[in-house]
Amino acid sequence: MKSGKMLLGLLSGAAAGAAIGLLFAPKKGTDTRKAITKTGDDYLEGARKNFNEFSDSLSHKVDALKAKTKAGLSDSKSEKKVNEAKAEIHEMKAS
Repeated sequence: MKSGKMLLGLLSGAAAGAAIGLLFAPKKGTDTRKAITKTGDDYLEGARKNFNEFSDSLSHKVDALKAKTKAGLSDSKSEKKVNEAKAEIHEMKAS
């Protein structure tokens, strides 16, 4: 939910900024359009970065859950310890 709210805020901020920029633009139309395009591209890049971070975090959480499950189901102590360590590593990467 946190990243969904961030994305919604990002998009609404971009729309409001574009509207205000058009209304109060002291520059020529071509210059204003270039500035709006650049700002939109910057916002898109930020959104992509946030999405990739979210995706990576989710992937690590899934891997940690898999390792915990394997640790719980393992018969040998060494295999259990290895899987618990893997789970801890993925949990640290996820945060």
